[in-house]
Amino acid sequence: MKLTLLACVLVMLASPLHAEKPTVWMGPSGQENGRDFRALFEKPEQWQETRKLIDVFLCSDHRIKQYFSDAELHRLLAQLKQWKIKFALEVGAIKPWGITGEKTFNLERPAWDRVQRLGGNIYAIAMDEPLCCCRFHIKKSDDYAVQETANYIACVRANFPDVLIGDIEPYPSIPIADHIRWIEALEKRLAEKKVRGLDFYRVDVNWICFTAQTNGSWKEVRMLEQYCRQRKHPFSLIYWAPDYPGMHHKGLADDSTWYTAIMQQGYDYNIVDGHPDQYVIESWVNGPARCLPETAEFTFTRSVRDFVRKFVNPHPVTKP
Repeated sequence: MKLTLLACVLVMLASPLHAEKPTVWMGPSGQENGRDFRALFEKPEQWQETRKLIDVFLCSDHRIKQYFSDAELHRLLAQLKQWKIKFALEVGAIKPWGITGEKTFNLERPAWDRVQRLGGNIYAIAMDEPLCCCRFHIKKSDDYAVQETANYIACVRANFPDVLIGDIEPYPSIPIADHIRWIEALEKRLAEKKVRGLDFYRVDVNWICFTAQTNGSWKEVRMLEQYCRQRKHPFSLIYWAPDYPGMHHKGLADDSTWYTAIMQQGYDYNIVDGHPDQYVIESWVNGPARCLPETAEFTFTRSVRDFVRKFVNPHPVTKP
Protein backbone atom coordinates (compact mmCIF):
# COMPACT_ATOMS: atom_id res chain seq x y z
CA MET A 1 0.00 0.00 0.00
CA LYS A 2 1.36 3.40 -0.93
CA LEU A 3 2.10 5.56 2.11
CA THR A 4 1.22 9.23 2.12
CA LEU A 5 2.26 12.06 4.39
CA LEU A 6 -1.18 11.79 6.02
CA ALA A 7 -0.33 8.23 6.99
CA CYS A 8 2.97 9.48 8.38
CA VAL A 9 1.12 12.03 10.51
CA LEU A 10 -1.21 9.35 11.88
CA VAL A 11 1.78 7.19 12.80
CA MET A 12 3.44 10.19 14.43
CA LEU A 13 0.40 10.91 16.59
CA ALA A 14 0.22 7.30 17.72
CA SER A 15 3.89 6.92 18.59
CA PRO A 16 5.59 7.46 21.97
CA LEU A 17 6.55 11.00 22.92
CA HIS A 18 9.86 10.21 24.56
CA ALA A 19 12.78 7.91 23.88
CA GLU A 20 15.47 6.52 26.12
CA LYS A 21 18.54 8.57 26.93
CA PRO A 22 20.13 9.58 23.61
CA THR A 23 23.67 8.79 22.59
CA VAL A 24 26.23 11.09 21.00
CA TRP A 25 28.39 9.96 18.07
CA MET A 26 31.41 11.95 16.89
CA GLY A 27 33.07 11.65 13.47
CA PRO A 28 35.80 14.22 12.70
CA SER A 29 36.91 15.20 9.22
CA GLY A 30 39.35 12.95 7.41
CA GLN A 31 41.19 15.88 5.83
CA GLU A 32 44.96 15.85 5.31
CA ASN A 33 45.39 12.09 5.60
CA GLY A 34 43.65 11.74 8.94
CA ARG A 35 45.33 14.65 10.69
CA ASP A 36 42.34 15.28 12.96
CA PHE A 37 42.08 11.63 13.96
CA ARG A 38 45.72 11.58 14.99
CA ALA A 39 45.49 14.84 16.89
CA LEU A 40 42.68 13.50 19.06
CA PHE A 41 44.80 10.60 20.25
CA GLU A 42 48.12 12.43 20.41
CA LYS A 43 46.74 15.34 22.46
CA PRO A 44 44.06 13.84 24.72
CA GLU A 45 44.47 16.65 27.26
CA GLN A 46 42.98 19.08 24.72
CA TRP A 47 39.50 17.49 24.62
CA GLN A 48 38.93 16.03 28.07
CA GLU A 49 35.50 17.60 28.54
CA THR A 50 34.27 16.62 25.07
CA ARG A 51 35.26 12.99 25.69
CA LYS A 52 32.97 12.88 28.71
CA LEU A 53 30.05 13.88 26.49
CA ILE A 54 30.37 11.36 23.66
CA ASP A 55 29.41 7.69 23.54
CA VAL A 56 30.64 6.55 20.13
CA PHE A 57 33.64 7.42 17.96
CA LEU A 58 32.85 7.06 14.25
CA CYS A 59 35.24 6.39 11.38
CA SER A 60 34.79 5.23 7.77
CA ASP A 61 36.21 1.74 7.38
CA HIS A 62 38.33 2.63 4.33
CA ARG A 63 40.14 5.24 6.44
CA ILE A 64 41.44 2.56 8.79
CA LYS A 65 43.63 1.08 6.09
CA GLN A 66 44.41 4.45 4.55
CA TYR A 67 45.46 6.32 7.69
CA PHE A 68 46.76 3.95 10.36
CA SER A 69 49.58 1.47 10.72
CA ASP A 70 48.91 -1.56 12.92
CA ALA A 71 50.75 0.10 15.82
CA GLU A 72 48.78 3.33 15.46
CA LEU A 73 45.43 1.56 15.20
CA HIS A 74 46.21 -0.66 18.19
CA ARG A 75 47.03 2.42 20.27
CA LEU A 76 43.89 4.25 19.10
CA LEU A 77 41.60 1.33 19.93
CA ALA A 78 43.22 0.86 23.35
CA GLN A 79 42.70 4.54 24.19
CA LEU A 80 39.04 4.38 23.21
CA LYS A 81 38.56 1.42 25.54
CA GLN A 82 40.32 3.26 28.33
CA TRP A 83 37.99 6.24 27.81
CA LYS A 84 34.93 3.92 27.62
CA ILE A 85 34.03 5.20 24.16
CA LYS A 86 32.58 2.72 21.66
CA PHE A 87 34.01 2.36 18.15
CA ALA A 88 31.76 2.39 15.07
CA LEU A 89 32.34 2.23 11.33
CA GLU A 90 30.64 3.88 8.38
CA VAL A 91 30.67 1.31 5.59
CA GLY A 92 29.49 0.56 2.09
CA ALA A 93 26.68 -1.90 1.40
CA ILE A 94 26.02 -1.22 -2.27
CA LYS A 95 28.57 0.91 -4.10
CA PRO A 96 29.82 1.31 -7.68
CA TRP A 97 32.84 -0.76 -6.61
CA GLY A 98 30.64 -3.35 -4.91
CA ILE A 99 27.29 -3.70 -6.65
CA THR A 100 26.19 -6.74 -4.65
CA GLY A 101 25.95 -7.03 -0.91
CA GLU A 102 28.15 -10.13 -0.78
CA LYS A 103 30.90 -8.56 -2.86
CA THR A 104 30.93 -5.39 -0.76
CA PHE A 105 31.09 -7.35 2.49
CA ASN A 106 33.96 -9.51 1.24
CA LEU A 107 35.92 -6.41 0.24
CA GLU A 108 35.34 -4.71 3.60
CA ARG A 109 35.80 -7.66 5.92
CA PRO A 110 39.63 -7.55 6.06
CA ALA A 111 39.49 -4.07 7.61
CA TRP A 112 36.99 -5.27 10.22
CA ASP A 113 39.04 -8.36 11.02
CA ARG A 114 42.06 -6.11 11.45
CA VAL A 115 40.23 -4.02 14.04
CA GLN A 116 39.44 -7.11 16.07
CA ARG A 117 42.93 -8.57 15.64
CA LEU A 118 44.39 -5.35 17.06
CA GLY A 119 42.21 -5.46 20.15
CA GLY A 120 39.20 -3.42 19.08
CA ASN A 121 35.48 -4.11 19.28
CA ILE A 122 33.22 -2.90 16.50
CA TYR A 123 30.12 -1.62 18.27
CA ALA A 124 28.12 -0.70 15.18
CA ILE A 125 28.22 -0.17 11.44
CA ALA A 126 26.24 2.43 9.51
CA MET A 127 25.63 1.56 5.85
CA ASP A 128 26.34 4.52 3.61
CA GLU A 129 23.17 5.16 1.56
CA PRO A 130 22.52 1.90 -0.34
CA LEU A 131 19.10 3.05 -1.58
CA CYS A 132 20.54 6.37 -2.72
CA CYS A 133 23.42 4.61 -4.48
CA CYS A 134 21.06 2.36 -6.42
CA ARG A 135 18.83 5.24 -7.48
CA PHE A 136 21.40 7.84 -8.39
CA HIS A 137 24.74 6.12 -9.02
CA ILE A 138 24.41 2.58 -10.33
CA LYS A 139 20.88 3.09 -11.70
CA LYS A 140 19.28 0.01 -10.17
CA SER A 141 15.72 -0.41 -8.96
CA ASP A 142 14.51 -0.05 -5.39
CA ASP A 143 13.76 -3.78 -5.42
CA TYR A 144 17.41 -4.42 -6.27
CA ALA A 145 18.45 -2.15 -3.40
CA VAL A 146 16.23 -4.10 -0.99
CA GLN A 147 17.55 -7.48 -2.16
CA GLU A 148 21.26 -6.63 -2.09
CA THR A 149 21.11 -4.62 1.14
CA ALA A 150 19.36 -7.56 2.80
CA ASN A 151 22.09 -9.86 1.46
CA TYR A 152 24.75 -7.55 2.89
CA ILE A 153 23.07 -7.45 6.30
CA ALA A 154 22.79 -11.24 6.25
CA CYS A 155 26.56 -11.51 5.66
CA VAL A 156 27.28 -9.17 8.56
CA ARG A 157 24.88 -10.96 10.92
CA ALA A 158 26.43 -14.34 10.07
CA ASN A 159 30.01 -13.20 10.65
CA PHE A 160 29.71 -10.37 13.19
CA PRO A 161 26.53 -11.24 15.13
CA ASP A 162 27.08 -8.75 17.95
CA VAL A 163 27.57 -5.69 15.73
CA LEU A 164 24.66 -3.27 15.50
CA ILE A 165 23.60 -2.43 11.93
CA GLY A 166 22.00 0.81 10.81
CA ASP A 167 21.25 2.45 7.50
CA ILE A 168 21.96 6.03 6.40
CA GLU A 169 19.84 7.62 3.69
CA PRO A 170 19.62 11.24 2.49
CA TYR A 171 16.73 13.68 2.67
CA PRO A 172 15.10 15.48 0.87
CA SER A 173 16.59 13.87 -2.26
CA ILE A 174 14.72 10.79 -1.06
CA PRO A 175 11.24 11.86 0.11
CA ILE A 176 9.95 10.88 3.53
CA ALA A 177 7.30 8.51 2.15
CA ASP A 178 10.04 6.70 0.21
CA HIS A 179 12.12 6.35 3.40
CA ILE A 180 9.17 4.62 5.02
CA ARG A 181 8.54 2.36 2.04
CA TRP A 182 12.24 1.48 2.01
CA ILE A 183 12.35 0.61 5.71
CA GLU A 184 9.25 -1.57 5.46
CA ALA A 185 10.41 -3.38 2.32
CA LEU A 186 13.87 -4.02 3.76
CA GLU A 187 12.49 -5.27 7.07
CA LYS A 188 10.06 -7.55 5.21
CA ARG A 189 12.85 -9.05 3.11
CA LEU A 190 15.07 -9.58 6.16
CA ALA A 191 12.22 -11.31 7.98
CA GLU A 192 11.74 -13.61 4.99
CA LYS A 193 15.46 -14.46 5.19
CA LYS A 194 15.12 -14.97 8.97
CA VAL A 195 17.74 -12.28 9.55
CA ARG A 196 17.47 -9.70 12.32
CA GLY A 197 16.45 -6.29 11.02
CA LEU A 198 17.91 -2.82 11.41
CA ASP A 199 19.16 -1.66 14.79
CA PHE A 200 18.86 2.06 13.91
CA TYR A 201 17.97 4.36 11.02
CA ARG A 202 20.08 7.42 10.26
CA VAL A 203 19.17 10.43 8.13
CA ASP A 204 21.57 12.77 6.36
CA VAL A 205 19.58 15.96 5.88
CA ASN A 206 20.70 18.49 3.30
CA TRP A 207 18.76 21.22 5.05
CA ILE A 208 20.02 23.98 2.76
CA CYS A 209 17.40 22.63 0.31
CA PHE A 210 14.68 23.82 2.69
CA THR A 211 15.47 27.45 1.92
CA ALA A 212 17.46 27.36 -1.33
CA GLN A 213 14.99 25.11 -3.16
CA THR A 214 11.90 25.20 -0.90
CA ASN A 215 12.19 21.41 -0.81
CA GLY A 216 11.63 19.52 2.44
CA SER A 217 11.18 20.59 6.05
CA TRP A 218 12.17 19.70 9.59
CA LYS A 219 8.53 18.85 10.27
CA GLU A 220 8.81 16.00 7.77
CA VAL A 221 12.03 14.79 9.39
CA ARG A 222 10.19 14.81 12.71
CA MET A 223 7.50 12.60 11.15
CA LEU A 224 10.17 10.09 10.19
CA GLU A 225 11.59 10.20 13.71
CA GLN A 226 8.20 9.35 15.14
CA TYR A 227 7.66 6.61 12.58
CA CYS A 228 11.01 5.01 13.44
CA ARG A 229 10.31 5.19 17.13
CA GLN A 230 6.92 3.57 16.61
CA ARG A 231 8.72 0.69 14.87
CA LYS A 232 11.26 0.62 17.73
CA HIS A 233 14.10 1.64 15.42
CA PRO A 234 16.27 4.23 17.19
CA PHE A 235 16.24 7.38 15.06
CA SER A 236 19.66 8.76 14.23
CA LEU A 237 20.30 12.25 12.82
CA ILE A 238 23.54 13.63 11.38
CA TYR A 239 24.40 17.21 12.35
CA TRP A 240 26.69 18.85 9.81
CA ALA A 241 27.22 21.96 7.67
CA PRO A 242 25.67 21.48 4.20
CA ASP A 243 26.30 25.16 3.46
CA TYR A 244 30.07 24.75 3.91
CA PRO A 245 30.97 23.64 0.34
CA GLY A 246 28.92 26.44 -1.25
CA MET A 247 30.31 29.07 1.09
CA HIS A 248 33.84 27.75 0.48
CA HIS A 249 33.30 28.10 -3.28
CA LYS A 250 32.30 31.73 -2.72
CA GLY A 251 35.28 32.36 -0.46
CA LEU A 252 33.06 32.85 2.59
CA ALA A 253 33.63 29.65 4.56
CA ASP A 254 35.76 29.54 7.68
CA ASP A 255 35.66 27.57 10.91
CA SER A 256 32.73 29.61 12.20
CA THR A 257 30.70 28.37 9.21
CA TRP A 258 30.84 24.82 10.56
CA TYR A 259 30.12 25.82 14.15
CA THR A 260 27.16 28.09 13.40
CA ALA A 261 25.66 25.56 10.97
CA ILE A 262 25.45 22.66 13.40
CA MET A 263 24.17 24.94 16.14
CA GLN A 264 21.52 26.29 13.76
CA GLN A 265 20.47 22.75 12.89
CA GLY A 266 20.19 22.05 16.59
CA TYR A 267 17.85 25.01 17.08
CA ASP A 268 15.78 24.27 13.97
CA TYR A 269 15.16 20.61 14.75
CA ASN A 270 14.48 21.35 18.40
CA ILE A 271 11.84 23.93 17.52
CA VAL A 272 9.72 21.18 15.90
CA ASP A 273 10.27 19.07 19.05
CA GLY A 274 12.77 16.82 17.31
CA HIS A 275 14.83 14.66 19.67
CA PRO A 276 16.93 11.95 17.98
CA ASP A 277 17.96 8.79 19.77
CA GLN A 278 21.42 9.26 18.26
CA TYR A 279 23.00 12.67 17.75
CA VAL A 280 25.73 12.20 15.13
CA ILE A 281 28.11 15.16 14.75
CA GLU A 282 30.10 14.29 11.64
CA SER A 283 32.17 16.21 9.11
CA TRP A 284 33.17 15.15 5.61
CA VAL A 285 33.44 18.69 4.21
CA ASN A 286 37.11 19.31 5.13
CA GLY A 287 36.09 21.67 7.86
CA PRO A 288 36.56 23.04 10.39
CA ALA A 289 40.28 23.48 9.79
CA ARG A 290 41.16 22.74 13.43
CA CYS A 291 39.97 19.86 15.57
CA LEU A 292 41.64 20.95 18.82
CA PRO A 293 41.63 22.33 21.43
CA GLU A 294 38.09 22.22 22.74
CA THR A 295 38.64 25.57 24.48
CA ALA A 296 39.43 27.49 21.26
CA GLU A 297 36.77 29.14 19.14
CA PHE A 298 35.11 27.09 16.38
CA THR A 299 37.26 23.94 16.56
CA PHE A 300 35.55 20.62 15.86
CA THR A 301 35.76 19.43 19.46
CA ARG A 302 34.49 22.83 20.68
CA SER A 303 31.48 22.47 18.37
CA VAL A 304 30.76 18.99 19.74
CA ARG A 305 31.16 20.12 23.34
CA ASP A 306 28.94 23.18 22.98
CA PHE A 307 26.31 21.37 20.91
CA VAL A 308 25.92 18.54 23.40
CA ARG A 309 25.76 20.89 26.36
CA LYS A 310 23.01 22.93 24.74
CA PHE A 311 20.86 20.37 22.90
CA VAL A 312 21.55 16.93 24.39
CA ASN A 313 22.39 17.66 28.03
CA PRO A 314 20.92 21.11 28.63
CA HIS A 315 21.13 22.75 32.01
CA PRO A 316 17.81 22.81 33.91
CA VAL A 317 15.81 25.99 33.46
CA THR A 318 15.86 28.05 36.63
CA LYS A 319 12.45 29.48 37.39
CA PRO A 320 12.29 33.04 38.76
